Amino acid sequence: MKSNDTLDRRFSIAPMMDWTTSDYRVFARTLTKRTLLYTEMVTTGALLQGNHPERFLRYDECEHPIALQLGGSDAAALGQCAKMAEQVGFDEVNLNVGCPSDRVQNSLIGACLMAHPEKVKEAMRAMQDNCSIPVTIKHRIGLDDQQEYAVLRDFVGDIATTGVSTFIVHARNAILEGLSPKENREVPPLKYHYVQQLKKDFPHLEIIVNGGIKTIEECKAQLEQVDGVMVGREAYHNPWLLSQVDTALFGDHALVSDRYQALEAFVPYVEKKLEEGERLLHLTRHILGIFQGEPGGKQFRRYLSENGHKADAKINVLLEAIDLVKHHQHKGKEQ
Repeated sequence: MKSNDTLDRRFSIAPMMDWTTSDYRVFARTLTKRTLLYTEMVTTGALLQGNHPERFLRYDECEHPIALQLGGSDAAALGQCAKMAEQVGFDEVNLNVGCPSDRVQNSLIGACLMAHPEKVKEAMRAMQDNCSIPVTIKHRIGLDDQQEYAVLRDFVGDIATTGVSTFIVHARNAILEGLSPKENREVPPLKYHYVQQLKKDFPHLEIIVNGGIKTIEECKAQLEQVDGVMVGREAYHNPWLLSQVDTALFGDHALVSDRYQALEAFVPYVEKKLEEGERLLHLTRHILGIFQGEPGGKQFRRYLSENGHKADAKINVLLEAIDLVKHHQHKGKEQ
C-alpha cells in the first residue's frame, strides 16, 4: 500500500536508546511543535514475543508528529509491527539499519543489514504492504573499510526500487568490530558530501542527513543541500536548541521565550506521572541540560541529581531546583 506522506522532515530528533523516551519527547514538545520525534529503537521481538508489548508503543498525544523506529530483519515480523504502529497512531515507521552494537548484530539488526540488501528490500516491501503510513529507513554510509561513495549510492538506489523514498543517512561508516557504539559515533569521519551527493544523484528521493550536527546554523547550511536534518545528542544534552527550530527552520512562532516557560509547561506532566507511580529521577534526567551554559546550570543539575533519586522525591524537588537557578541568576545581575 503506498503511503500518503505529508510529514515535514526538515528537522527531527534521532532515535536514541534510553534517551528518546516518551518523557523526553513530551519535554521536547514544550520547546518545539514542528520537530519530528522518533522513539527509541523497538525490536520486533519486544513487540511480538515480549511481555506487555503495549508499553513500547505508548506515547502522549502531544508528541505528534512521531515515528516508531523498529529493529529487526524478518520481513513478516516487521510487517506485523508496521501494522501495529499504524493501529496505535504513529505517523511514520522507520527501519534501523544504522546501529553498530554487537548486541543487535547477533540478531541481524541494525547496520550489519547494509551487507544484506535483499533482506532490507524484503523488509521494506513487507512494511509498506502492511500499513499506509510512511515507511522510512535510517542507515550509515558504509560498513567497516568501505570508503567508496558508490557503495552508498548503489545501496540507496537498490532499496529505492521497493518504493521507499525517505532515506535518513548517518554520514559515518559503521565499524562492526573493534569499536563500541559510542566510538562508532565519534571515530569514523563524517562525510556530509556523500549525503549531499545522494540528493544530486536521486533528486526524487527525500534525503535526510544525520551525525555530528550541533547548531541551527549548521542545520541551515545542510538544508541548502539536502531535504532534512536529524540531530541526536545535541538535542538531548542542550535541549534549549529546540526552542529555535520552529522559528529558524519553519518560520513559525516560538513556543516559549525562556527556559522557565518550558519547565513550567512540563510541570503538570511531571505531577501526573508522579501520581501514576513514576519516580522523579526518571523524569528529570531528561531536563538536566536545559540550563547548559547558563548561570545556575550546574547548581540545577546538582540539586536534581542529589535529591531527585530519593524514592519519596516529589514535585517540590524540581520546583526548588528551578528557584535555585532563579536565585543564582538574580544574584548575578545584582553583582
